[in-house]
Amino acid sequence: MLIPILIGLYIIIALLMVVSLLLNGVRPSKTLAWLLAIFTIPVAGALLYILFGRNRRKSKMFSLKNQFNPLDELENAHCHSEISANKQKITSLINNTSKCPVTCLNDLELLKDGKNTFESIFEALEEAKEHIHLQYYIFEDGILADKLLEVFERKVAENVTVRLLYDGIGSYSLSKKYLKRLKQIGVETAQFLPFKFGRFLSALNYRNHRKIIVIDNKVGFTGGINISDKYLKGDPALGKWHDTHLKIEGEAVDYLNRIFVGDWYLASENKVDIAAFKVYKAPQKGTSLQIVPSGPDDDFDVMEQAYFSIINSAEKYLYIVNPYIIPNHAILQALITAALSGVDVRILMSSSTDIKLVDWCVRAYYESYLKAGIKIYLYDDGFLHSKVMLCDDEIASIGTANLDNRSLQQNYEAQVFVYDAALCKRMKSDFLKDCEKSIVLTDYEKYKKRPWIKKLAQGFAKLLSPLL
Repeated sequence: MLIPILIGLYIIIALLMVVSLLLNGVRPSKTLAWLLAIFTIPVAGALLYILFGRNRRKSKMFSLKNQFNPLDELENAHCHSEISANKQKITSLINNTSKCPVTCLNDLELLKDGKNTFESIFEALEEAKEHIHLQYYIFEDGILADKLLEVFERKVAENVTVRLLYDGIGSYSLSKKYLKRLKQIGVETAQFLPFKFGRFLSALNYRNHRKIIVIDNKVGFTGGINISDKYLKGDPALGKWHDTHLKIEGEAVDYLNRIFVGDWYLASENKVDIAAFKVYKAPQKGTSLQIVPSGPDDDFDVMEQAYFSIINSAEKYLYIVNPYIIPNHAILQALITAALSGVDVRILMSSSTDIKLVDWCVRAYYESYLKAGIKIYLYDDGFLHSKVMLCDDEIASIGTANLDNRSLQQNYEAQVFVYDAALCKRMKSDFLKDCEKSIVLTDYEKYKKRPWIKKLAQGFAKLLSPLL
Protein backbone atom coordinates (compact mmCIF):
# COMPACT_ATOMS: atom_id res chain seq x y z
CA MET A 1 0.00 0.00 0.00
CA LEU A 2 2.87 2.35 0.84
CA ILE A 3 4.60 1.93 -2.53
CA PRO A 4 1.56 3.02 -4.64
CA ILE A 5 1.13 6.04 -2.35
CA LEU A 6 4.77 7.05 -2.81
CA ILE A 7 4.53 6.56 -6.57
CA GLY A 8 1.38 8.68 -6.68
CA LEU A 9 3.03 11.37 -4.56
CA TYR A 10 6.04 11.44 -6.85
CA ILE A 11 3.81 11.76 -9.92
CA ILE A 12 2.04 14.73 -8.35
CA ILE A 13 5.38 16.38 -7.48
CA ALA A 14 6.71 15.67 -10.98
CA LEU A 15 3.61 17.20 -12.57
CA LEU A 16 4.00 20.32 -10.43
CA MET A 17 7.60 20.58 -11.62
CA VAL A 18 6.42 20.23 -15.22
CA VAL A 19 3.98 23.11 -14.69
CA SER A 20 6.80 25.17 -13.17
CA LEU A 21 9.07 24.42 -16.14
CA LEU A 22 6.42 25.30 -18.69
CA LEU A 23 5.59 28.56 -16.91
CA ASN A 24 9.14 29.67 -16.15
CA GLY A 25 11.37 27.80 -18.60
CA VAL A 26 13.51 30.05 -20.78
CA ARG A 27 15.30 27.75 -23.22
CA PRO A 28 13.21 24.98 -24.85
CA SER A 29 16.22 22.62 -25.00
CA LYS A 30 16.92 23.11 -21.30
CA THR A 31 13.25 22.65 -20.42
CA LEU A 32 13.09 19.42 -22.43
CA ALA A 33 16.26 18.12 -20.75
CA TRP A 34 14.76 18.67 -17.28
CA LEU A 35 11.49 17.02 -18.29
CA LEU A 36 13.41 13.95 -19.46
CA ALA A 37 15.44 13.87 -16.24
CA ILE A 38 12.35 14.13 -14.02
CA PHE A 39 10.50 11.27 -15.75
CA THR A 40 13.39 8.95 -16.63
CA ILE A 41 15.38 9.22 -13.36
CA PRO A 42 12.83 8.82 -10.56
CA VAL A 43 13.51 10.83 -7.39
CA ALA A 44 17.07 11.75 -8.45
CA GLY A 45 15.78 13.72 -11.44
CA ALA A 46 13.41 15.69 -9.23
CA LEU A 47 16.13 16.39 -6.65
CA LEU A 48 18.50 17.59 -9.36
CA TYR A 49 15.82 19.93 -10.66
CA ILE A 50 15.24 21.37 -7.18
CA LEU A 51 18.98 21.90 -6.75
CA PHE A 52 19.92 23.18 -10.19
CA GLY A 53 16.92 23.72 -12.40
CA ARG A 54 14.57 26.29 -10.90
CA ASN A 55 14.41 29.84 -12.19
CA ARG A 56 15.61 32.02 -9.30
CA ARG A 57 14.68 35.24 -11.06
CA LYS A 58 11.09 34.60 -10.01
CA SER A 59 11.86 33.18 -6.58
CA LYS A 60 10.81 34.88 -3.36
CA MET A 61 14.04 33.67 -1.80
CA PHE A 62 15.78 36.68 -3.34
CA SER A 63 13.02 39.20 -2.69
CA LEU A 64 14.99 40.99 0.03
CA LYS A 65 17.50 42.32 -2.46
CA ASN A 66 14.69 43.42 -4.78
CA GLN A 67 13.25 45.46 -1.89
CA PHE A 68 16.57 47.20 -1.37
CA ASN A 69 18.60 47.68 -4.52
CA PRO A 70 20.81 50.72 -3.96
CA LEU A 71 21.85 50.80 -7.62
CA ASP A 72 18.31 51.94 -8.47
CA GLU A 73 18.82 55.09 -6.46
CA LEU A 74 21.91 56.39 -8.23
CA GLU A 75 21.93 59.82 -9.79
CA ASN A 76 25.36 59.83 -11.34
CA ALA A 77 26.43 61.84 -14.34
CA HIS A 78 27.33 59.78 -17.38
CA CYS A 79 30.55 60.23 -19.30
CA HIS A 80 31.54 58.84 -22.67
CA SER A 81 34.27 56.25 -23.06
CA GLU A 82 36.74 56.77 -25.88
CA ILE A 83 35.91 53.61 -27.80
CA SER A 84 34.64 52.96 -31.32
CA ALA A 85 30.98 53.39 -32.19
CA ASN A 86 30.27 49.65 -32.51
CA LYS A 87 31.44 49.12 -28.93
CA GLN A 88 29.48 52.00 -27.45
CA LYS A 89 26.44 49.74 -27.50
CA ILE A 90 28.18 47.56 -24.89
CA THR A 91 28.28 50.46 -22.44
CA SER A 92 24.58 51.12 -23.10
CA LEU A 93 23.74 47.44 -22.56
CA ILE A 94 25.54 47.38 -19.21
CA ASN A 95 23.94 50.63 -18.09
CA ASN A 96 20.45 49.37 -19.00
CA THR A 97 20.83 45.95 -17.36
CA SER A 98 23.04 46.80 -14.37
CA LYS A 99 22.25 50.50 -13.84
CA CYS A 100 25.96 51.23 -13.77
CA PRO A 101 26.97 53.95 -16.24
CA VAL A 102 30.49 54.65 -17.43
CA THR A 103 32.51 56.61 -14.88
CA CYS A 104 35.64 58.52 -15.90
CA LEU A 105 36.99 60.16 -12.75
CA ASN A 106 38.97 57.12 -11.64
CA ASP A 107 42.54 56.05 -11.05
CA LEU A 108 43.11 52.37 -11.76
CA GLU A 109 45.99 50.05 -10.84
CA LEU A 110 46.39 46.56 -12.27
CA LEU A 111 47.53 44.03 -9.66
CA LYS A 112 48.95 40.65 -10.62
CA ASP A 113 49.18 37.64 -8.30
CA GLY A 114 48.84 37.43 -4.55
CA LYS A 115 51.98 39.13 -3.21
CA ASN A 116 51.45 42.45 -5.04
CA THR A 117 47.71 42.40 -4.46
CA PHE A 118 47.81 41.82 -0.71
CA GLU A 119 50.63 44.32 -0.20
CA SER A 120 48.41 46.95 -1.82
CA ILE A 121 45.33 45.82 0.12
CA PHE A 122 47.00 45.92 3.54
CA GLU A 123 48.56 49.31 2.78
CA ALA A 124 45.10 50.70 1.95
CA LEU A 125 43.45 49.07 5.00
CA GLU A 126 45.90 50.86 7.30
CA GLU A 127 44.59 54.20 5.97
CA ALA A 128 40.94 53.44 6.81
CA LYS A 129 39.22 56.18 8.82
CA GLU A 130 35.48 55.40 8.58
CA HIS A 131 34.63 51.93 7.30
CA ILE A 132 36.03 48.74 5.80
CA HIS A 133 33.71 46.51 3.78
CA LEU A 134 34.88 43.09 2.63
CA GLN A 135 33.07 40.30 0.83
CA TYR A 136 34.64 37.09 -0.40
CA TYR A 137 33.61 33.79 -1.88
CA ILE A 138 36.52 32.03 -0.18
CA PHE A 139 37.76 33.31 3.17
CA GLU A 140 40.02 30.72 4.79
CA ASP A 141 41.94 30.48 8.04
CA GLY A 142 45.64 31.07 7.62
CA ILE A 143 48.38 33.69 7.47
CA LEU A 144 46.30 36.20 5.51
CA ALA A 145 43.22 35.78 7.71
CA ASP A 146 45.30 36.24 10.86
CA LYS A 147 46.93 39.37 9.48
CA LEU A 148 43.51 40.77 8.58
CA LEU A 149 42.33 40.03 12.12
CA GLU A 150 45.19 42.13 13.51
CA VAL A 151 44.30 45.03 11.20
CA PHE A 152 40.60 44.76 12.07
CA GLU A 153 41.34 44.86 15.79
CA ARG A 154 43.39 48.04 15.44
CA LYS A 155 40.85 49.71 13.19
CA VAL A 156 37.83 48.88 15.33
CA ALA A 157 39.72 50.41 18.27
CA GLU A 158 40.00 53.56 16.11
CA ASN A 159 36.18 53.58 15.65
CA VAL A 160 36.34 52.26 12.10
CA THR A 161 33.29 50.13 11.21
CA VAL A 162 34.35 46.76 9.78
CA ARG A 163 31.84 44.53 7.97
CA LEU A 164 32.75 41.11 6.57
CA LEU A 165 30.44 39.17 4.25
CA TYR A 166 31.47 35.64 3.28
CA ASP A 167 29.81 32.92 1.22
CA GLY A 168 28.26 30.03 3.13
CA ILE A 169 29.70 27.34 0.85
CA GLY A 170 32.92 28.88 -0.47
CA SER A 171 34.00 29.80 3.08
CA TYR A 172 32.57 26.70 4.75
CA SER A 173 35.98 25.82 6.23
CA LEU A 174 36.27 29.15 8.07
CA SER A 175 36.61 28.12 11.71
CA LYS A 176 34.16 28.99 14.48
CA LYS A 177 37.16 30.07 16.54
CA TYR A 178 38.07 32.72 13.96
CA LEU A 179 34.46 33.93 13.67
CA LYS A 180 34.20 34.15 17.44
CA ARG A 181 37.37 36.25 17.54
CA LEU A 182 35.93 38.60 14.88
CA LYS A 183 32.81 39.08 17.01
CA GLN A 184 34.88 39.70 20.14
CA ILE A 185 36.83 42.54 18.57
CA GLY A 186 33.68 44.14 17.13
CA VAL A 187 33.68 43.11 13.47
CA GLU A 188 30.19 42.77 11.99
CA THR A 189 29.86 39.53 10.02
CA ALA A 190 27.22 38.00 7.77
CA GLN A 191 27.09 34.70 5.93
CA PHE A 192 25.63 34.61 2.43
CA LEU A 193 23.08 31.77 2.06
CA PRO A 194 24.52 29.64 4.87
CA PHE A 195 24.74 25.87 4.68
CA LYS A 196 21.53 25.06 6.55
CA PHE A 197 19.20 22.11 6.12
CA GLY A 198 16.10 24.24 5.73
CA ARG A 199 17.58 26.16 2.79
CA PHE A 200 19.96 23.50 1.49
CA LEU A 201 17.96 22.49 -1.59
CA SER A 202 16.93 26.02 -2.50
CA ALA A 203 20.25 27.79 -1.93
CA LEU A 204 23.07 25.30 -2.57
CA ASN A 205 23.50 26.19 -6.25
CA TYR A 206 23.43 29.97 -5.87
CA ARG A 207 26.65 31.37 -4.47
CA ASN A 208 28.15 34.81 -3.99
CA HIS A 209 31.36 34.57 -6.01
CA ARG A 210 32.31 38.24 -5.62
CA LYS A 211 35.57 39.51 -4.13
CA ILE A 212 35.24 43.13 -3.02
CA ILE A 213 36.98 45.42 -0.55
CA VAL A 214 35.85 49.01 -0.07
CA ILE A 215 37.65 51.42 2.25
CA ASP A 216 35.91 54.70 3.21
CA ASN A 217 34.09 54.69 -0.15
CA LYS A 218 37.40 55.99 -1.50
CA VAL A 219 39.47 52.93 -2.40
CA GLY A 220 38.14 49.67 -3.81
CA PHE A 221 39.57 46.30 -4.77
CA THR A 222 37.98 43.60 -6.90
CA GLY A 223 39.08 40.77 -9.15
CA GLY A 224 39.71 37.04 -8.92
CA ILE A 225 41.79 36.77 -5.73
CA ASN A 226 40.26 35.22 -2.58
CA ILE A 227 41.52 35.29 1.00
CA SER A 228 43.55 32.09 0.81
CA ASP A 229 47.20 31.36 1.57
CA LYS A 230 47.58 29.49 -1.72
CA TYR A 231 48.04 32.90 -3.32
CA LEU A 232 51.21 33.28 -1.26
CA LYS A 233 52.49 29.70 -0.89
CA GLY A 234 51.07 28.06 -4.00
CA ASP A 235 49.13 24.84 -4.33
CA PRO A 236 50.74 21.43 -3.69
CA ALA A 237 49.17 19.94 -6.82
CA LEU A 238 48.96 22.89 -9.21
CA GLY A 239 51.91 25.04 -8.16
CA LYS A 240 51.88 28.84 -8.07
CA TRP A 241 48.41 30.39 -8.16
CA HIS A 242 48.20 33.22 -10.72
CA ASP A 243 45.40 35.79 -10.73
CA THR A 244 44.46 39.36 -11.66
CA HIS A 245 43.02 42.05 -9.40
CA LEU A 246 42.25 45.77 -9.58
CA LYS A 247 42.70 48.70 -7.25
CA ILE A 248 40.22 51.49 -8.00
CA GLU A 249 40.25 55.02 -6.63
CA GLY A 250 37.52 57.43 -7.65
CA GLU A 251 33.80 57.58 -8.30
CA ALA A 252 33.51 53.93 -9.41
CA VAL A 253 34.28 52.83 -5.84
CA ASP A 254 30.82 54.06 -4.86
CA TYR A 255 29.33 51.44 -7.18
CA LEU A 256 31.41 48.69 -5.60
CA ASN A 257 30.21 49.82 -2.19
CA ARG A 258 26.59 49.79 -3.33
CA ILE A 259 26.99 46.22 -4.53
CA PHE A 260 28.35 45.28 -1.11
CA VAL A 261 25.56 47.10 0.71
CA GLY A 262 22.89 45.31 -1.36
CA ASP A 263 24.49 41.92 -0.69
CA TRP A 264 24.90 42.77 2.98
CA TYR A 265 21.18 43.48 3.24
CA LEU A 266 20.31 40.25 1.46
CA ALA A 267 22.50 38.24 3.86
CA SER A 268 21.85 40.08 7.13
CA GLU A 269 18.60 42.02 6.56
CA ASN A 270 20.42 45.04 8.01
CA LYS A 271 20.38 48.25 5.98
CA VAL A 272 23.43 50.45 5.60
CA ASP A 273 22.79 54.08 4.73
CA ILE A 274 24.69 54.38 1.46
CA ALA A 275 23.68 58.06 1.21
CA ALA A 276 25.88 58.80 4.21
CA PHE A 277 29.02 57.88 2.24
CA LYS A 278 30.86 60.63 0.40
CA VAL A 279 31.57 59.98 -3.30
CA TYR A 280 35.22 60.58 -4.07
CA LYS A 281 36.31 61.53 -7.58
CA ALA A 282 39.71 61.67 -9.17
CA PRO A 283 40.73 65.32 -9.67
CA GLN A 284 40.76 64.93 -13.45
CA LYS A 285 39.48 62.54 -16.07
CA GLY A 286 41.30 59.24 -15.77
CA THR A 287 40.32 55.67 -16.54
CA SER A 288 36.86 55.03 -17.98
CA LEU A 289 35.20 51.92 -16.62
CA GLN A 290 31.94 50.23 -15.72
CA ILE A 291 31.21 47.89 -12.83
CA VAL A 292 29.07 44.93 -13.92
CA PRO A 293 27.29 43.09 -11.08
CA SER A 294 25.22 40.06 -12.01
CA GLY A 295 23.23 37.41 -10.19
CA PRO A 296 20.33 34.96 -10.36
CA ASP A 297 17.91 37.69 -9.28
CA ASP A 298 18.60 39.92 -12.31
CA ASP A 299 15.87 40.46 -14.85
CA PHE A 300 18.29 39.47 -17.64
CA ASP A 301 21.38 37.27 -18.05
CA VAL A 302 23.57 40.32 -17.47
CA MET A 303 27.04 38.73 -17.58
CA GLU A 304 26.22 36.45 -20.49
CA GLN A 305 24.91 39.39 -22.49
CA ALA A 306 27.98 41.50 -21.69
CA TYR A 307 30.44 38.76 -22.68
CA PHE A 308 28.38 37.92 -25.76
CA SER A 309 28.42 41.56 -26.88
CA ILE A 310 32.18 41.91 -26.47
CA ILE A 311 32.80 38.76 -28.49
CA ASN A 312 30.47 39.92 -31.26
CA SER A 313 32.06 43.39 -31.34
CA ALA A 314 35.60 42.07 -31.90
CA GLU A 315 37.14 43.15 -35.19
CA LYS A 316 40.89 42.57 -34.75
CA TYR A 317 41.48 40.31 -31.79
CA LEU A 318 39.78 38.66 -28.83
CA TYR A 319 42.04 37.26 -26.11
CA ILE A 320 40.60 35.32 -23.18
CA VAL A 321 42.19 34.12 -19.95
CA ASN A 322 39.89 31.96 -17.88
CA PRO A 323 40.29 28.69 -15.97
CA TYR A 324 36.72 27.48 -16.48
CA ILE A 325 35.58 27.98 -20.07
CA ILE A 326 32.49 25.82 -20.48
CA PRO A 327 30.50 27.87 -22.99
CA ASN A 328 26.78 27.58 -23.52
CA HIS A 329 25.48 27.46 -27.08
CA ALA A 330 25.28 31.26 -27.51
CA ILE A 331 28.82 31.94 -26.25
CA LEU A 332 30.27 29.03 -28.23
CA GLN A 333 28.64 30.19 -31.46
CA ALA A 334 29.82 33.76 -30.83
CA LEU A 335 33.43 32.58 -30.39
CA ILE A 336 33.28 30.37 -33.47
CA THR A 337 31.65 33.11 -35.56
CA ALA A 338 34.31 35.63 -34.52
CA ALA A 339 37.14 33.27 -35.47
CA LEU A 340 35.57 32.33 -38.81
CA SER A 341 35.12 36.05 -39.52
CA GLY A 342 38.88 36.60 -39.38
CA VAL A 343 39.20 37.79 -35.77
CA ASP A 344 42.34 36.56 -33.98
CA VAL A 345 40.70 34.56 -31.19
CA ARG A 346 43.00 33.07 -28.57
CA ILE A 347 42.21 31.26 -25.33
CA LEU A 348 44.80 30.99 -22.55
CA MET A 349 44.16 28.58 -19.70
CA SER A 350 46.02 26.26 -17.38
CA SER A 351 47.18 22.91 -18.65
CA SER A 352 45.14 21.36 -15.82
CA THR A 353 42.44 22.54 -13.42
CA ASP A 354 41.79 21.93 -9.74
CA ILE A 355 38.74 19.71 -10.48
CA LYS A 356 39.19 16.72 -12.83
CA LEU A 357 35.57 16.54 -14.00
CA VAL A 358 35.68 20.24 -14.87
CA ASP A 359 38.99 19.69 -16.69
CA TRP A 360 37.36 17.02 -18.88
CA CYS A 361 34.44 19.33 -19.62
CA VAL A 362 36.70 22.26 -20.51
CA ARG A 363 38.66 20.05 -22.93
CA ALA A 364 35.47 18.73 -24.51
CA TYR A 365 35.16 22.03 -26.41
CA TYR A 366 38.73 22.12 -27.76
CA GLU A 367 37.76 20.29 -30.94
CA SER A 368 35.11 22.91 -31.80
CA TYR A 369 37.56 25.75 -31.10
CA LEU A 370 40.32 24.27 -33.25
CA LYS A 371 37.99 23.49 -36.14
CA ALA A 372 37.00 27.18 -36.24
CA GLY A 373 40.61 28.37 -36.08
CA ILE A 374 40.67 29.42 -32.42
CA LYS A 375 44.15 29.08 -30.92
CA ILE A 376 44.41 27.37 -27.52
CA TYR A 377 47.35 28.01 -25.18
CA LEU A 378 47.92 25.73 -22.19
CA TYR A 379 49.87 27.42 -19.41
CA ASP A 380 51.81 24.95 -17.26
CA ASP A 381 53.72 27.22 -14.86
CA GLY A 382 51.15 27.01 -12.08
CA PHE A 383 47.40 27.60 -12.14
CA LEU A 384 45.84 30.55 -14.00
CA HIS A 385 42.78 31.70 -12.07
CA SER A 386 42.35 35.09 -13.83
CA LYS A 387 39.07 35.98 -15.52
CA VAL A 388 40.17 38.35 -18.28
CA MET A 389 38.85 39.26 -21.73
CA LEU A 390 40.68 41.68 -24.05
CA CYS A 391 39.24 43.12 -27.24
CA ASP A 392 40.78 45.32 -29.96
CA ASP A 393 42.88 47.53 -27.61
CA GLU A 394 39.58 49.06 -26.48
CA ILE A 395 38.03 46.86 -23.79
CA ALA A 396 39.58 44.94 -20.92
CA SER A 397 37.31 42.87 -18.68
CA ILE A 398 38.70 41.84 -15.27
CA GLY A 399 36.77 40.30 -12.41
CA THR A 400 35.22 37.18 -10.93
CA ALA A 401 33.06 35.70 -13.70
CA ASN A 402 34.05 32.51 -15.47
CA LEU A 403 32.75 31.53 -18.90
CA ASP A 404 30.46 28.81 -17.64
CA ASN A 405 26.79 28.40 -16.82
CA ARG A 406 27.41 28.81 -13.09
CA SER A 407 28.97 32.28 -13.45
CA LEU A 408 26.73 33.44 -16.28
CA GLN A 409 23.41 32.48 -14.70
CA GLN A 410 23.68 31.19 -11.13
CA ASN A 411 26.39 32.98 -9.14
CA TYR A 412 26.57 36.54 -7.92
CA GLU A 413 29.52 37.99 -9.82
CA ALA A 414 31.28 41.34 -10.29
CA GLN A 415 33.24 42.22 -13.40
CA VAL A 416 34.97 45.49 -14.31
CA PHE A 417 34.88 46.60 -17.95
CA VAL A 418 37.74 49.04 -18.57
CA TYR A 419 37.80 51.29 -21.64
CA ASP A 420 41.43 52.34 -21.75
CA ALA A 421 43.80 51.73 -24.67
CA ALA A 422 46.99 51.92 -22.57
CA LEU A 423 45.76 49.30 -20.09
CA CYS A 424 44.52 47.06 -22.91
CA LYS A 425 47.88 47.20 -24.68
CA ARG A 426 49.75 46.44 -21.46
CA MET A 427 47.51 43.47 -20.72
CA LYS A 428 47.77 42.27 -24.32
CA SER A 429 51.57 42.34 -24.04
CA ASP A 430 51.41 40.27 -20.83
CA PHE A 431 48.98 37.87 -22.50
CA LEU A 432 51.28 37.31 -25.49
CA LYS A 433 54.28 36.75 -23.20
CA ASP A 434 52.31 34.08 -21.31
CA CYS A 435 51.35 32.50 -24.64
CA GLU A 436 55.04 32.21 -25.56
CA LYS A 437 55.58 30.18 -22.38
CA SER A 438 52.61 27.92 -23.06
CA ILE A 439 51.85 24.82 -25.10
CA VAL A 440 49.93 25.88 -28.21
CA LEU A 441 47.19 23.80 -29.82
CA THR A 442 46.28 24.69 -33.40
CA ASP A 443 46.15 21.33 -35.22
CA TYR A 444 42.50 20.30 -35.46
CA GLU A 445 43.19 17.03 -37.30
CA LYS A 446 45.76 15.94 -34.74
CA TYR A 447 43.54 16.75 -31.77
CA LYS A 448 40.62 14.93 -33.36
CA LYS A 449 42.69 11.71 -33.21
CA ARG A 450 43.12 11.77 -29.42
CA PRO A 451 42.43 8.42 -27.64
CA TRP A 452 38.78 7.33 -27.55
CA ILE A 453 38.90 6.97 -23.76
CA LYS A 454 39.59 10.72 -23.49
CA LYS A 455 36.77 11.47 -25.91
CA LEU A 456 34.45 9.33 -23.81
CA ALA A 457 35.39 11.05 -20.54
CA GLN A 458 35.07 14.50 -22.13
CA GLY A 459 31.74 13.60 -23.73
CA PHE A 460 30.38 12.42 -20.38
CA ALA A 461 31.57 15.59 -18.66
CA LYS A 462 30.05 17.72 -21.42
CA LEU A 463 26.62 16.28 -20.61
CA LEU A 464 27.00 17.75 -17.13
CA SER A 465 28.19 21.15 -18.38
CA PRO A 466 24.96 22.98 -17.35
CA LEU A 467 25.67 21.94 -13.75
CA LEU A 468 29.41 22.66 -13.59
